[in-house]
Amino acid sequence: MTNDRETGATLDPRYDASGLITAVATDLSGALLMVAHMNAEALAKTLETGEATFWSRSRARLWKKGETSGHVLKLVEARIDCDQDAIWLRCEPMGPACHTGERSCFYRRIEDGALVRDA
Repeated sequence: MTNDRETGATLDPRYDASGLITAVATDLSGALLMVAHMNAEALAKTLETGEATFWSRSRARLWKKGETSGHVLKLVEARIDCDQDAIWLRCEPMGPACHTGERSCFYRRIEDGALVRDA
């Protein structure tokens, strides 16, 4: 049986016990850029400002993507999955998404138990 959260028009994110929700960021082609977490404040700031803001678990604070590098993720569209426990941000990246300087945080493949960089 479905409920308003699953089929209705009310935004009602289902945060985990730590108050976080998984957020996936892609570019407009659908290429995966990064995966991070948001709390309610990060989601609200992202929707308000049009720039991706996350909750940094390692820093234990809000973190606007690109706050030091300038490589912000400009929000084009935000989607939420059917049971409202994951967010998809379709973005226009203003530079590399990864702190290593790579376009995506997913720049290595796992092959035979080793990591292989994309060409």
